Amino acid sequence: MIRVLRTRLGQGRRTVAYPAEAPALPDRFVGRLAVDSARCLPGCRDCAEVCPTDAISPRSEEIQTRVDLGRCVFCAECIRACPEAAVTATRDHRMAARRREDLLVGDESLRLAEALDARLKKLLGRSLKLRQVSAGGCNACEADVNVLNTVVFDLGRFGIQFVASPRHADGLLITGPVTHNMDLALRKTYEAVPEPRIVIAVGACAISGGPYEGHPEVLNGATAVVPVDLYVPGCPPHPYTILDGLLRLIGRIDTPRR
Repeated sequence: MIRVLRTRLGQGRRTVAYPAEAPALPDRFVGRLAVDSARCLPGCRDCAEVCPTDAISPRSEEIQTRVDLGRCVFCAECIRACPEAAVTATRDHRMAARRREDLLVGDESLRLAEALDARLKKLLGRSLKLRQVSAGGCNACEADVNVLNTVVFDLGRFGIQFVASPRHADGLLITGPVTHNMDLALRKTYEAVPEPRIVIAVGACAISGGPYEGHPEVLNGATAVVPVDLYVPGCPPHPYTILDGLLRLIGRIDTPRR
């Protein structure tokens, strides 16, 4: 026992200081994509043609090149394919948004998630209980959500916890493309959450269907069944991306209003 205590004391503090300190991210982390439409060649579709989820709208006379972060799986094929380096990786983990249309990025900066309205922020900002629903996911997003409960991230220090019953929850955190088999289960789970309730869609599948969009067995995301209050892009999203979105939603990280 003494040996165990000595080892633990020698390990020191393991919990990250986020959001007080910027996160240390691995070299392979891509992060939010950015587009410089001025560098796009007229008629070029190289980036769009290699995208596995049709997340890129190439430049035309009417529109600028845009990337839909809600459909993007962050494979970086578009970055490698672009002959003019118009699409780049920012390595920025901050991507969560309150509105689906805010995930369409081009030359303009991404509009990050703003906090809940004053009434909900006062009610939920100090103690947020979530019921996680895997609606046909591959378990990648689920795994990164679970990581938030480890000593490294210690989600509970922000008053955010996952609960076993929707009747004990303030909202749902949904992963997966929402298969037809999960349609009724998701509806019933949502209805079991006491009002006022919130919904968080985590990952490309829960936002748009991801790689499964258009498949006859899926509903192309959570919005087909329930209203969504926060969208967290990624395939899967990095735990820091999920954490950042949750903290912005409850007002623990301020997002300047436009």
